[in-house]
Amino acid sequence: MKSTISFDEFKLNSDGMIPVITQDYKTNEVLMLAYMTKESFEKTLETGKMTYFSRSRQELWTKGDTSGHYQYVKSLDIDCDKDTILAKVEQIGAACHTGNRTCFFTRLAQEE
Repeated sequence: MKSTISFDEFKLNSDGMIPVITQDYKTNEVLMLAYMTKESFEKTLETGKMTYFSRSRQELWTKGDTSGHYQYVKSLDIDCDKDTILAKVEQIGAACHTGNRTCFFTRLAQEE
């Protein structure tokens, strides 16, 4: 897979990373938010599996390597400001480390 825009053109946060919103490619359900470095972006393109940068472990992290719950890339898009990536993926199993399908399962507020 090849990117149409160089990573060097992305607007990174103060840690040198770009946030990635990950969605199910069929349902558009938002699964998770994570971060990428240039190295994790390039590995994602090379392997077709979502690879992020773990801020807590300070290392590359291919989603599914320990859980088997891989995310296979269907498309990668960047927003108009070039500061956020939208990844549409085929999610195998749960996206969340808690075992939930998505990381967004805790309702904070709701309009009646």
